[in-house]
Amino acid sequence: MSTATATHDAHEDHGPAKGLMRWITTTNHKDIGTLYLIFALIMFMIGGAMAMVIRAELFQPGMQLVDPAFFNQMTTVHALVMIFGGVMPAFTGLANWLIPMMIGAPDMALPRMNNWSFWILPFAFTLLLSTLFMDGGGPAAGWTMYPPLVLQTGDAFPFMILSIHMMGISSIMGSINVIVTIMNMRAPGMTLMKMPLFVWTWLITAYLLIATMPVLAGAVTMLLTDKFFGTSFFSAAGGGDPVLYQHVFWFFGHPEVYILILPAFGIISQIIPTFARKPLFGYSSMVYATASIAFLSFIVWAHHMFTVGMPTAGELFFMYATMMIAVPTGVKVFNWVSTMWKGSMTFETPMLFAIAFVFLFTIGGFSGLMLAIAPADFQYHDTYFVVAHFHYVLVSGAVFSIMAAVYYWLPKWTGHMYDEKLGKLHFWLSAISMNVLFFPQHFLGLAGMPRRIPDYSVQFTGFNQISSIGGFVFGLSQVLFCYIVYKTIKGGQPASEKVWEGAQGLEWTLPSPPPYHSFVEAPAIK
Repeated sequence: MSTATATHDAHEDHGPAKGLMRWITTTNHKDIGTLYLIFALIMFMIGGAMAMVIRAELFQPGMQLVDPAFFNQMTTVHALVMIFGGVMPAFTGLANWLIPMMIGAPDMALPRMNNWSFWILPFAFTLLLSTLFMDGGGPAAGWTMYPPLVLQTGDAFPFMILSIHMMGISSIMGSINVIVTIMNMRAPGMTLMKMPLFVWTWLITAYLLIATMPVLAGAVTMLLTDKFFGTSFFSAAGGGDPVLYQHVFWFFGHPEVYILILPAFGIISQIIPTFARKPLFGYSSMVYATASIAFLSFIVWAHHMFTVGMPTAGELFFMYATMMIAVPTGVKVFNWVSTMWKGSMTFETPMLFAIAFVFLFTIGGFSGLMLAIAPADFQYHDTYFVVAHFHYVLVSGAVFSIMAAVYYWLPKWTGHMYDEKLGKLHFWLSAISMNVLFFPQHFLGLAGMPRRIPDYSVQFTGFNQISSIGGFVFGLSQVLFCYIVYKTIKGGQPASEKVWEGAQGLEWTLPSPPPYHSFVEAPAIK
């Protein structure tokens, strides 16, 4: 399909709606995908601004810029905005754009619900961000919202709970749409085991979302009734147990971690074969590994809670179950490296981000294995080591994969080629500053610096200053990313019909299965 056709398709079928109304009322999967991606970028920059406040305060010991309560509001809302407003909507936007094209469907199965699931989000996040301006300030108990601390939140509390419910509704509707589209609208002859891996990873992610979002809704509703309706689910004084909240929350929270990374696995599995000019190594093992990770994610939740005083047998179970997840994840890394092995590799910007993903995500995986060791976790728990671990997974994992996807598919979406020199500059600035930002935090954590604390002992100053400098450079680099995207949309060099010359002349959505399964040229896609 030519880029001219792609660009034309994005502007057809809108009837009389023009201008702003076209975007509000659209049911076109490409328009809605674009809305999700723009929204995610805005949220990414807002969440990044909060991270800059955090790193500026931590540049030296003592309290300089903000008071402790506001610092904790920043850590809490930064996490909620980045997870629910940045990474998840970005992946949903990619799903909207790509899944119909990859499976040969004319659109998503439920287009009106698709529109609704997007338009809930701006209201949800307006509600969440407005809590920062209420009496008593925004939520300051961490994104995990542990009682009893979260119950001290002032007027902002019910608004935060409602905003989380709205995000959950949006996610569940988006997931239903993805599942129905993939199960019912594949091109003739495209069996499940012939689907591109991005489609597979999103199918599995959608099931995870439907299974876990109601659990989060239940947990925060119990918090709400504890605060306003006299229940005591989590109050020891009334016969409840605050640790119960942790069990319920992390039963959602751990699968959520994989919701944030599985679509990234799919993106990387599309990009590496294109620039290695080889079909993906071990397609079926990738599908089974993804499904295994999803299954195991439901039986490891209490590794977030090793320090609550659970029985030794429980600690052993969760320790070994957590270590098992390393096996399918290792299979994926092995397959990506094997795909690159002896390939005719070129290093355009999407491939640079994909290789950085494989390398840096693996570091996050290894630090995760360290955290899985229960007796060691007693030392690491709630220190900056944990912060370093999950940022290696979520920044060099999820965020880098989203950037790789944008560079890879932007020419198809816009008909214009991005500026390759600026793209590479953005990559090197991001990759280097990201390591300068997060690697020292491993050492801070091992030395005992606690997370979510605005002040610290003088001995931690050096590493904190290095980390903050990396953070400021990383933040500024993303302004360059916004400029590159804007410049491309406004009109860069026209993109050729085959921007990325892949193996056997395939391009765009070089399929994850071997080339003879290719549906890229199927008439149904045009």
